[in-house]
Amino acid sequence: METIVTITLMSIVLLAISSAIVFFYRTNASVLEQSGAITSARRGIEKAMKDLREATIAEDGSFPIVSAGPNSITFYADVDQDDSVERIRYDLANEVLSRYTLQATGTPPAYTGQETVEIISENVRNAVFATDVFSYFDVNGTELSSSPSPLDIKFITGTITVNINPDRAPEEFTLTSSATLRNLRVE
Repeated sequence: METIVTITLMSIVLLAISSAIVFFYRTNASVLEQSGAITSARRGIEKAMKDLREATIAEDGSFPIVSAGPNSITFYADVDQDDSVERIRYDLANEVLSRYTLQATGTPPAYTGQETVEIISENVRNAVFATDVFSYFDVNGTELSSSPSPLDIKFITGTITVNINPDRAPEEFTLTSSATLRNLRVE
């Protein structure tokens, strides 16, 4: 009888220990995965703001900002330091923030052809929280509408919220960065 009780107690203890180990490994894997997503998102939003700071007149003479919306912005900038201005578009679709780049070609220069696509951040959950990725401000710091006139924009903030698995800890992580469009003249 004592042997059966001992075996039963040992089985319960071993089951509890193994369950705890499995739980800690799963939690650790989830935390590491979320950390990777946050690091990727941080690099992405910083890259977007760095690109926006370089917004400049296009090769064809177009104004630096083509269009601006709550989850997308298109502008011109020399982001690869090759003395040629590229058309850049950042766009959030289906929880993926992407960067689209198009080089000017031809004489006179024109922005036609295939864009190159780079995924900036995945698992972006702004839509779930009804949060815009981009917010726009005028020269006085007044927030503009979510689809402002490109001529009015002088300052931009970017905000993304990421979470690999919303059903498991850790919770959503929000990253915000900003850029002053330094190549635009304030009149």
